[in-house]
Amino acid sequence: MSLRDPSVKNVTLLAICQALSMSGMIMNMTVTALAGKDLAPDAAVATLPLALQFTATMLTTMPASLYMRQVGRRLGFATGVLIGVTGAVLGVAAIFSHSFVLFCVASMMIGSFQGFAVLYRYAAADTATDAFRPRAISLVLAGGVVAALVGPELAKLSFDWFAPILFAGTFVAIAVVQVLSLLFLAFVEIPRPTAAERSNSGRPLSEIVRQPVFLVAVFGAMIGYGSMTFVMTATPLAMIDCGFAFQDAAFVVQWHAVGMFAPSFFTGSLINRFGVIRIMLIGVAAYLACVVINLSGIEMLQFFSSLVLLGIGWNFLFIGGTTLLTESYRPEERAKVQGLGDFLVFSMSTLAAFSSGAINHAFGWQAVNLGVLPLAAAVGIALIWYGSQRRATAA
Repeated sequence: MSLRDPSVKNVTLLAICQALSMSGMIMNMTVTALAGKDLAPDAAVATLPLALQFTATMLTTMPASLYMRQVGRRLGFATGVLIGVTGAVLGVAAIFSHSFVLFCVASMMIGSFQGFAVLYRYAAADTATDAFRPRAISLVLAGGVVAALVGPELAKLSFDWFAPILFAGTFVAIAVVQVLSLLFLAFVEIPRPTAAERSNSGRPLSEIVRQPVFLVAVFGAMIGYGSMTFVMTATPLAMIDCGFAFQDAAFVVQWHAVGMFAPSFFTGSLINRFGVIRIMLIGVAAYLACVVINLSGIEMLQFFSSLVLLGIGWNFLFIGGTTLLTESYRPEERAKVQGLGDFLVFSMSTLAAFSSGAINHAFGWQAVNLGVLPLAAAVGIALIWYGSQRRATAA
């Protein structure tokens, strides 16, 4: 396919925007729990700003999707970027003023931006053919590979720009990176929905959500994203508690992000070849392997290898769930179904982010990992059941 193909051009531009948004989010995730620990009145609430980010993302996904239905993708994404830049600037102010409350507000604005940015993958899917759709989704998320390499390096480079005040520089870098995405959004060409499309919303959600394909797609993505958030959020805190330096934690988060996004170059092709259910089951297996490794020790090798596997598992479950979800709605229904799907996914992520730091603080790193086991097993059972239903229907 040529870059002159509008869908390929859009995927390329959206992948760049995804790379820039995720670079900011990875920087943010690398330092937010640690900055929160410095600002918080109690260590038990160190991850509250990160949890509030996921709360804001959860609450923004549905309004963002419906807003884009009215104004179009390009203006919608630009609105989200401006919210994120404002949040990053407030983050700098909060750190300089040592205000935990203001830092929480800044974190919520950054989370609201993420509520817009998570829709990049759906924007690519909207204009792609059925055959190209899984690859379009995965290739947009492949932009995160750049983020995985650049984000943690920028975090390590910028966290002491204003020493002895730490982490404020990282939020300056986040703001600059997000402003760059506006340049690429200007060239995205996705037609604004027509008046007829905006007025027809299709079947009621109560009917759509009862479909097995919707339930399994969202359940897999929810548990995949929530489990990743649960373990990843606690990892920098656990590593610092085990005596590792900030740079070590940033290195592990960096390679976790590589694990999250590098498979995206071929995940769509694997889904086309082997089927979405098999790929999602491999994601479940990666999560189980991650837990086993984390329970085996607290050396650098364990943290590194388990977080890479955690990223791969997330990739297969999230892209698989997104692909499966596109089978559950008609074109006129996409805005509300995409918004609801991401609302549910980030509801689980919010719960995970709220509980992760507290569980790690109260019960330790092993308890965090043990909490993933029943959730991953439940997804595996649901996928095996639905896969058997699809085969029976096909037969």
